[in-house]
Amino acid sequence: MTFDEHVQRVLASLPAELHEAIRNVEISVEDEHPDDPDLFGLYEGVPLPERGDWAGALPDRIRIFRRPLVESFPDPAELEEEIRITVLHEVAHYFGLDEDRLDDLGFS
Repeated sequence: MTFDEHVQRVLASLPAELHEAIRNVEISVEDEHPDDPDLFGLYEGVPLPERGDWAGALPDRIRIFRRPLVESFPDPAELEEEIRITVLHEVAHYFGLDEDRLDDLGFS
């Protein structure tokens, strides 16, 4: 299974109500963040609970960075688990969870 397929599998595994609630979000896989090559993922946007009327707004972005994950987790099973954690971590930011709450849930 390719890296991109792992990301898609995590997204497809979300409960239907969460999957349906993700609107106007671009999710992409990139090699690495140009300013922080050790970053695994990044959510860019306004979390869902903080939104007002966003009609016509540009999509939020979730970026998953392949190179630092692959280099940090050479074991395929560990890599798959870290991809899952990273994707869920960034999706959780979209839904308004902050770093402290993600730490409590084990997604850091």
